[in-house]
Amino acid sequence: MSNDELRSSVMAALARVVHPRTGQDLVSSGHVRDVEVQENGEVRFAFALQPDDPGDLVKVARGTVEGLRGIAAVKINVLLPQMGGSGGGERTGGLKPGSVPAPTPRPGLLSQVGHVVAVSSGKGGVGKSMLASNLAAALASQGAKVGLLDADIYGPNIPLMFGETRRPQVTGAEGKEMIEPLQAYGVRLMSLGFLLDKEQPAIMRGPLISGILKQFLEQVAWGPLDFMVVDMPPGTGDAQLSLVQSIDVDGAVMVTTPQDVSTGDVRRGVKMFERVNTRVLGIVENMSGLACPHCGELIDVFGSGGGERLATEMGLPFLGRVPLDPAVRTAGDEGRPSVVAAPDSPAGQALFEVTRVVKEALNALEVG
Repeated sequence: MSNDELRSSVMAALARVVHPRTGQDLVSSGHVRDVEVQENGEVRFAFALQPDDPGDLVKVARGTVEGLRGIAAVKINVLLPQMGGSGGGERTGGLKPGSVPAPTPRPGLLSQVGHVVAVSSGKGGVGKSMLASNLAAALASQGAKVGLLDADIYGPNIPLMFGETRRPQVTGAEGKEMIEPLQAYGVRLMSLGFLLDKEQPAIMRGPLISGILKQFLEQVAWGPLDFMVVDMPPGTGDAQLSLVQSIDVDGAVMVTTPQDVSTGDVRRGVKMFERVNTRVLGIVENMSGLACPHCGELIDVFGSGGGERLATEMGLPFLGRVPLDPAVRTAGDEGRPSVVAAPDSPAGQALFEVTRVVKEALNALEVG
């Protein structure tokens, strides 16, 4: 089969793939562009992803082409929608210097949410999910209606931290199905971890991550909430950009440990949120010191004061310190947030104090 014949076969196959929402095929709708066939049977084309596209649409297109006779490999250049600023067209991700994408209005289901708070960090392993879990549980313990969205697609730890292993139920008529969030300790929960088999990795590219987050925002029956806490993945990638472009985030809480290798990454995270016009509520320093169980002396395992110094340097509020505390490890292993399992422990008290300060920061936004 010649290259021209193979290209015609590819175009015909993609023209048979119908967008489930618009009813148009991928070729006539302009999703598929610049189809090329190499001498070795490799097919390359661009895929212009749109904000309302299902998360698996690129995967469907790839599978369609891979199934054709004579195809050796498929390479797709995914073009993301323009993310703010002036000018038209698509590009392949990232932000142009100085561009500030304005948040779009919250989807209808989230119109019943009072505040959306993102808990983020520049790197992994600093206790971001621990803080998000305890912030949500502490707010719920004080009578608030709280939802916790696990946006850490590659490392969904919220199920473990709440000791929840059930699969969510799907309700509603065909075409209008809704996922019912699970509930634990008064918090409504949604995580990709509830939908994967144990130890199954989440292997997916950026556009699929965006699609999953969109589903979690629009197709989960969250109901009325006073607060939605979002556990972000570490770094400054697709999930962060997708979230702040999908809903109006009231503010981000940045988590760091005291040492420079952590605060440097958090500094970049703060700059990212500033670039996408999202307010940073402040910085929390986790693992700020360990009280010796024998003599009571404070041991600065990871140094001290790095989070507070960073907050001062960047002109941000310092939201508090959470010490290294064996109670946090024990509570996490048991699937209970520390504010529930050990509210009177040093870490439990510190986490309640951080929650109080975060609430004050959100209230100040309303007054302002």
